[in-house]
Amino acid sequence: MQYSVTGMNCAACSARVEKAVSKVEGVTVCNVNLLTNSMEVEGTATPKNVIKAVKKAGYGATLKNNSVANNKGDENSLVESDTQKVVIRLIASVIFLLPLMYVSMGAMMWGWPLPEAISNNHIAMGFLQMVISTIILVINQKFFINGFKGVIHLAPNMDALVALGSGASYVYSVAVIFKMILNYETGMPDLYFESAAMILVLITVGKMLEAHSKGKTTNAIKSLMELAPKTATVLVDGNEKVIPIEQLKKGDIFIVKSGESIPVDGVIIDGSGAVDESAITGESIPVDKEVGSSVTSGTICSSGYIRCESVRVGEDTTLSKIIKMVNDASASKAPIAAIADKVSGVFVPVVIGISLITFIVWMLTGHGVPFSIARAVSVLVISCPCALGLATPVAIMVGNGVGARRGILFKTATSLENAGKVKVVALDKTGTITRGKPAVTDVISIGTDESEHFEIAYALENKSEHPIASAIVVYASDKGVKLLDVTEFSVLPGNGILGVVKGKKALVGSLAFMTSQLEVPSEVMHQCNSFSEEGKTPILVASDAEVIGLIAVADVVREDSVLAISKLKAMGIHTVMLTGDNEKTAAVIGKQCGMDEIIAGVRPEGKEMEVRKLKMRGKVAMVGDGINDAPALTTADIGIAIGNGTDIAIDAADIVLMKNSIMDVAEGINISRKTLRNIKQNLFWAFIYNIIGIPLAAGVWYYALGWELNPMFGAAAMSLSSFSVVMNALRLNLMKRVK
Repeated sequence: MQYSVTGMNCAACSARVEKAVSKVEGVTVCNVNLLTNSMEVEGTATPKNVIKAVKKAGYGATLKNNSVANNKGDENSLVESDTQKVVIRLIASVIFLLPLMYVSMGAMMWGWPLPEAISNNHIAMGFLQMVISTIILVINQKFFINGFKGVIHLAPNMDALVALGSGASYVYSVAVIFKMILNYETGMPDLYFESAAMILVLITVGKMLEAHSKGKTTNAIKSLMELAPKTATVLVDGNEKVIPIEQLKKGDIFIVKSGESIPVDGVIIDGSGAVDESAITGESIPVDKEVGSSVTSGTICSSGYIRCESVRVGEDTTLSKIIKMVNDASASKAPIAAIADKVSGVFVPVVIGISLITFIVWMLTGHGVPFSIARAVSVLVISCPCALGLATPVAIMVGNGVGARRGILFKTATSLENAGKVKVVALDKTGTITRGKPAVTDVISIGTDESEHFEIAYALENKSEHPIASAIVVYASDKGVKLLDVTEFSVLPGNGILGVVKGKKALVGSLAFMTSQLEVPSEVMHQCNSFSEEGKTPILVASDAEVIGLIAVADVVREDSVLAISKLKAMGIHTVMLTGDNEKTAAVIGKQCGMDEIIAGVRPEGKEMEVRKLKMRGKVAMVGDGINDAPALTTADIGIAIGNGTDIAIDAADIVLMKNSIMDVAEGINISRKTLRNIKQNLFWAFIYNIIGIPLAAGVWYYALGWELNPMFGAAAMSLSSFSVVMNALRLNLMKRVK
């Protein structure tokens, strides 16, 4: 089950929620995503108990509605409302910050003019700074409310660091002002009102940039949701009626005109047209559709007029399943995130401890309260648990989005991470490397022209339902071969077919069948053997007891399979053909494609055993499309299903290729590798930022190099750290395709 979680603002928050929910009885897996403010929970625990645990930890939670419409609303409200609130708060803060900076820095440091009553009165000047900074603190009270709430729940978060840093500067400065008033001091001591206010403003700037950039990472999901039409035109008693998409039921007849979106999955029962499926499959060329063709929700009828019967509606449509798959993958957690999660869980308490130690050490070395507070506050505000928490999920979200736009669906973050580590790719032959349907490859005439013997073959095969007959019929139709009349037609199962064409007895069948019926010339037998050696099936055509033609039929290799195999090999991946077909045919296909290894003649359970053996060489990806591939897909480290495959194969797979091309296997591995590299970059910068920043803020280099960090610069660095991590992840959108 998936939940929306409110109140989280850093990795410490997500770690706290995850820890609290994991303790609930019946919860087996809990993954909290800071980026999407979502939580995925597996097990037998009731939603009531899960939500109760979240609230007890100091946060809010609601059960997510998985429908497309509701998800769309959730995503928009999540990003837009948060961003709007942050922008309003920032504008209000800046309005008051400008006069504060004018008084505290402009007038005091550079002599900018002030009213005489204030410029000659340091107490009045300090009191004015206190009033303005108080207003800014009130505007940004969210930091203090959330921060101290976290402390009360023994789960301090990033807001606690900000609240403690800003609050310490403010309280110290207020104490100094009152000391000046009570002691009638005329000198101007060090005040930190501008630091207290500036820290909040700079962190708010960071929050705004973060919210804006986080919104960009969810663009892929939002664009998919935008594809879902809100209405559908249905036929009711012969009349067209526009109804809300939610009212469309399975079996209803709907109409799609040129330029309109297809509302649900269906089958065309009347009409024809070209359908743009690029948003679902990534294929830019529109696909011609006719009666009997399937249509998919979210695709666009670019030309024509079609009437369809709805087959899958609501959450069962392809579009809804894709959105759910992308959402689930983004909500899940990649194994590489474990390191950051462990650090995030203890990060804030450790930083508070370092800040306290920093203050004590500088006090003991005689540097006084102002200097010691500045160092301690700098430690608090430069430390950024957000960068750690966002390092993995932002890259996973963007990587998933890139894959979705290119028709490659990663079911989980784990599959997205592990695909890039694959060392061996095993591919099924039929329907994966090849088209899965026989096609005519050669036509040879013997003592007559091609049209005559093929007319006879077409006339007889047109009445047969055998797959080879379909190949001959398709070829004849494409060539415009004339369809002749047939009488006395009969089928000899497993052998061939016969009938009377043009007044002559005609036969079409295998070599074995023909040799039993008539004399086959030696040169024809030799040619048949040659075709067999090439993995083709020879079909003989005879008329009046004389062989007049030879047709070769084979399951041909897909146009891009050879290129795909070469790309996989160039990526350092060992390619294996794993097929139940005979060794001779497998060897021919394997040689055409340039496979590294061929394993033929294996049954479904045998495929699973072979995959287990291959796993001894490293991580294995299995690519397939049929029911017989499901066991091997499940056993492999990464199961990849071709989009036109069976539901069983798709359910068993970790990655689904919406296009029927194994070129996307290389593309998926490429996306995974670049996403994994991006995650490692994010984690490196998140860790190194804190490793360098915290000692600098604490004043470790003060004696050696004279370096000290102003709290305001620390706050600016903290704001930019999360923003830089998110922007680095967004670079994945510029990723080039494998060519």
